[in-house]
Amino acid sequence: MDRETPNTHTHREPLASAAERLACVRGVLFDLDGTLIDTVDLIRVSFRYATEKVLGEALPDELTMQNVGQPLRTQFEDLAPGRADELVRVYREFNQAHHDTLAKSYPGTADALHAIAAMGLPMGVVTSKGADGARRGLALFGLADFFKVVVSADDVPIHKPDPYPLRVASAAIGVPLQYCVYVGDSPHDMQAALSGGALAVAALWGAFSPEDVLAPGPQYALRGIGELPTLLAGEAGS
Repeated sequence: MDRETPNTHTHREPLASAAERLACVRGVLFDLDGTLIDTVDLIRVSFRYATEKVLGEALPDELTMQNVGQPLRTQFEDLAPGRADELVRVYREFNQAHHDTLAKSYPGTADALHAIAAMGLPMGVVTSKGADGARRGLALFGLADFFKVVVSADDVPIHKPDPYPLRVASAAIGVPLQYCVYVGDSPHDMQAALSGGALAVAALWGAFSPEDVLAPGPQYALRGIGELPTLLAGEAGS
């Protein structure tokens, strides 16, 4: 099995079963950071700044980035128990001040979303980012109007890797989760999709290595978001 092909399949589900489920997809859900918008550098430097300012040393990227995809406070509580509130405050101050300069778009994102919308598939975003930050990122690159719902960390009491926020989003777009695709770049995204019964599509262009995001066993993996409409149309590998 070539794990880098656009429609990578895993041992969790036979090819025919995954293909049959893909043909029944009626909605598409996305993670935000590292999937729809490129905030990877912004996140890295924000972590460096916050940890140096609060803890007296900039913690290494491999440590601070390992739980990206979970709520920020959860990440900081793991890194420095008891210091999370201060770290979140300093992180957000820096992140907001530099957001529009350091955030970037992934090539082909708007075109891919246009193509999916043309298929008649409703779309939503499920992110562990706060509501204000999520709205700001989508607006910065003109993506907000594609989505019927944005479920942020502020909107739900339970977060990824639990599938609960995906269920909230699927209900909001009117499609049962088992008939949705969830596209994300972190292992937490893939775990949430798989445990909730969605088709998991790994975004190999985000913050995590292909090995990490593929480890939970997503049914599909893509090297770029431009490949997603082809996959949804059932034409990948044909």
